[in-house]
Amino acid sequence: MDVLIYLIPIALFLGALGLGAFLWSLKSGQFDDLEGAKWRILEDDDLPDD
Repeated sequence: MDVLIYLIPIALFLGALGLGAFLWSLKSGQFDDLEGAKWRILEDDDLPDD
């Protein structure tokens, strides 16, 4: 039971850290272009010119 004194704050800290990282990614625009990534993998811009 004494271990809960350590585990609960650690779990709350890690949860807050994950929430902070998610909110930072939203603020920085990581999820703005969801459609572009699937089209970029189909482009062959990296092929060498013959």
